[in-house]
Amino acid sequence: MADIQLTEPQPAIAAGSEAVAGASALARLRSWAADAPPYTADSADQRTVEFLGLRLPARATTAVILVALLLLLDYHGHVTDLVAWATGWSTANEADFKRIQGIGRLLLLGGVPLLVVLLGFRDRPSRYGLRLGDWRAGVAIVLGGVAVMTPVAVAFARVPAFAAYYALQAASAPQVFLTTALDVVPAEFFFRGFLLFALLRMVGPIAVVLAALPFAFAHLGKPEVETLSTLGGGFLYGWLDWRTGSVLWSGLAHTWILGCLVLASAAAGVPGA
Repeated sequence: MADIQLTEPQPAIAAGSEAVAGASALARLRSWAADAPPYTADSADQRTVEFLGLRLPARATTAVILVALLLLLDYHGHVTDLVAWATGWSTANEADFKRIQGIGRLLLLGGVPLLVVLLGFRDRPSRYGLRLGDWRAGVAIVLGGVAVMTPVAVAFARVPAFAAYYALQAASAPQVFLTTALDVVPAEFFFRGFLLFALLRMVGPIAVVLAALPFAFAHLGKPEVETLSTLGGGFLYGWLDWRTGSVLWSGLAHTWILGCLVLASAAAGVPGA
C-alpha cells in the first residue's frame, strides 16, 4: 500500500490568497464609504434667477450669500451682544460669554437658515440634513472617530496655545458639553446642512470641499494648528454628513471632541497662571 504524503501549503499560494482577501476587504470598504443616499435636484432646486446677465441657481446662491452675511454678523458679535442685553446675563468670564455666544449662534446660524428653508425655499428641513439618516453608518463612524480624536484632543490641550485659549472656558463637564452643543450643532447645520446640501444638488460632491472653506475661515483667531486642521476636519465632517444624509452625526462628534478639548485644557491650566 503506497504511503500518503501530506504537503504544506505553498507560501506563494497563501500569500496570494491573503492579497485577494485584502483587496476584497478594501473594495468593500470603498463601496461602503461611497454608499451615500441620492441627492437629486428637483425643479425648485434648479430654478434660476438672472442678475447682470448671470443665470444663477436661486436656492444655492441664496445659501452662499446668506452664509457669508451671517458669518460676518457673527464675527462682529452683534447677536451675542443682543442676547446678553435681552437676558441680562453677565459676560464677566469666558465660560459665561461662550454660553451666551452659543445661544446667539443657535438663533443666528441655526434659526435663520431654518426659517429660510421653511418660509423662503418652502422645502423640507430633512433635505438639508435635519433627519436621522443612515444611523448605522453614523454610529459606526462617530464611535471610530471619537476613539481616534479623543486622545488627540487631550494631547493638544497640553500645547500652550490651546491651553491658553480653551482653559478660560472651564466649567463643569455638563455645562461645557451643553455650551459646546449650543455652539457647534447649529454650526453643523449652517455649514454642512443648509450650505452643503443646497450646493450638493447643483454642483455634486465638490460641495463637500466648498463647504469646508467658510468653516475654516470661521476659525480664524483660534490656535494656528487648529485653524489649519479645520480644512481637513471640515472635509471629513462634510463626508460624514454626505454619507449619512444627516448633520446629527457630525454635530455629536464635533460636540464631544471640542468639549473634551476644553475640559482637558482646563485640567492642564492656563500657561504661566
